Amino acid sequence: MDERDPKFIENLMPILGFLYNYYFRVQTSGWDNIPEGKVLFVGSHNGGLASPDTSMMLYDWFRRFGTQRPIYGLMHPKVWEVFPPAAEMAMKGGAIMAHPKMAYAAFKADASVLVYPGGAEDVFRPHQMRDQIYFAERRGFIKLALRENVPIVPAISWGAHDTLIVLADLYKIMQQFHKWGMPWLFDVDPLVFPVYLGLPWGLAVGPLPNIPLPARIYTRVCPPIIFERYGKEAASDRKYVNECYELVRNKMQEELDNLIKIASK
Repeated sequence: MDERDPKFIENLMPILGFLYNYYFRVQTSGWDNIPEGKVLFVGSHNGGLASPDTSMMLYDWFRRFGTQRPIYGLMHPKVWEVFPPAAEMAMKGGAIMAHPKMAYAAFKADASVLVYPGGAEDVFRPHQMRDQIYFAERRGFIKLALRENVPIVPAISWGAHDTLIVLADLYKIMQQFHKWGMPWLFDVDPLVFPVYLGLPWGLAVGPLPNIPLPARIYTRVCPPIIFERYGKEAASDRKYVNECYELVRNKMQEELDNLIKIASK
């Protein structure tokens, strides 16, 4: 976490501000829902490796709270494996490896944490799933909130799916080829293998980097979700964890449905 560089973030703000106001023309709401103290932001994102809704959400955070109220985003370990320079740059902005120990350390430092449970499967979800909250059945974020006794603040977005049009995910097919002996690129299992339309490739196959198209993005910070009980015992109760998971997913789906109605007017 020591790699976080407030000066780097401040220098990045004008660029993010231009993208925010003129390229993605972001419309946002709900920032008054953020309580005092540390929280676990749980988001859904789209738009491929560029994931513009993530950077736009963080821009809103920094322009409201500055760099004095730290937030760390959990980033998939595979980024360090495939493209270390990108991982190092992201760390300057507050990215940390997506591992429970790193999240616990951030909370111990009185910082907030941003997590996208759906990971690669969410950010590359097909265009036909654009209106769905998708966590890929991962429940680790629930256990994290319960153990650390922090509220979950949902952070939803809509529109980034049009910055890159994912037509399909061929991962299961490519996984079968891998079992037959075909190696993964860079020897890293990508977890997804999308077919998408986007810049600069036109039609691309695989989780390649992309330049996002200039689609309008809508974001919303939702009211905090506070569970009935917390602690290690609650986090170890599988049934209770599942109930909390369904509560968060359903609440976020409801909020996303409302955001889509507003965006479609």
